[in-house]
Amino acid sequence: MIGWLIYQQTDAKENATYIQWFLEEANKQNIQVTLIYRENISIGIVNGKKQLFVHGISEELPDFIVNRSIEPLFQQFFANQQIPTFNNIQTASIANHKAITHLALCELNVPMMPTFFLQGRALPHDPPLAYPIIVKSATGRGGEEVFFIQHRQEWIDFQQTATHTDYVVQPTDVQLGKDVRVFIIGKEIIAAVLRTNEHDFRANFKLGGTASLYPLTNQEKAMIRRICSYFDFGLVGIDFLIDHQNNLIFNEIEDVVGSRILSDVTNINLLEKYISFIIKTVKEHKNSNN
Repeated sequence: MIGWLIYQQTDAKENATYIQWFLEEANKQNIQVTLIYRENISIGIVNGKKQLFVHGISEELPDFIVNRSIEPLFQQFFANQQIPTFNNIQTASIANHKAITHLALCELNVPMMPTFFLQGRALPHDPPLAYPIIVKSATGRGGEEVFFIQHRQEWIDFQQTATHTDYVVQPTDVQLGKDVRVFIIGKEIIAAVLRTNEHDFRANFKLGGTASLYPLTNQEKAMIRRICSYFDFGLVGIDFLIDHQNNLIFNEIEDVVGSRILSDVTNINLLEKYISFIIKTVKEHKNSNN
């Protein structure tokens, strides 16, 4: 079994430890995985046929793809080629756009904050919620492109710098600087981690937050399984805000989720489990096509 692990070069440098761990775990389970930089891949249609080139050379497609380049078009290309891709096109296209994610999960009766969707080229004179508000780029990740706006002048400043992108706007009536990330492989809840940051309204670990294991209640697990039932996940992180009554409120789904935070608070070998899941899924795919 042969697979490709795809990263953009800059992200690969930041995630060198994760990549090495992934390759080692794959080798332990007797599959061959090659790291390929997204910048070296060209995809398109030539003479009416879908084509893929690496360094300008046509390549035979592998048995599976693990795409960490955050590019739903890539997932769509491989889906059209019947190549199992992790995460798949459904997850990538929904999870990498916060507004689309909220629209999808609203259908599942998952609790979420009042959420408005805005376009950077057509921002209203005043925001649709009372100050203070949080504005997030719909495609941002890792706590980037998130703005805490407390009054009109800050809204005016944001209007002047907003890019031509989609945004979500939400109130701040939660426990700021706290959230819970739930790690999912397939339909299985692996573990949940409470992230806390006493110095920032964002709880992201890489922004200086701390982490501890979070024991999920049966009610919380039921809600999470409802989300999992809608998707065909590979490996994701589902993030929840915490309201003032300590209830979990859906925030976002992390398509390209890291593992450092889980490794810091548990002995769980996340990538061992993930690669076992990939092998099982690819075998089932092959058997179904035979």
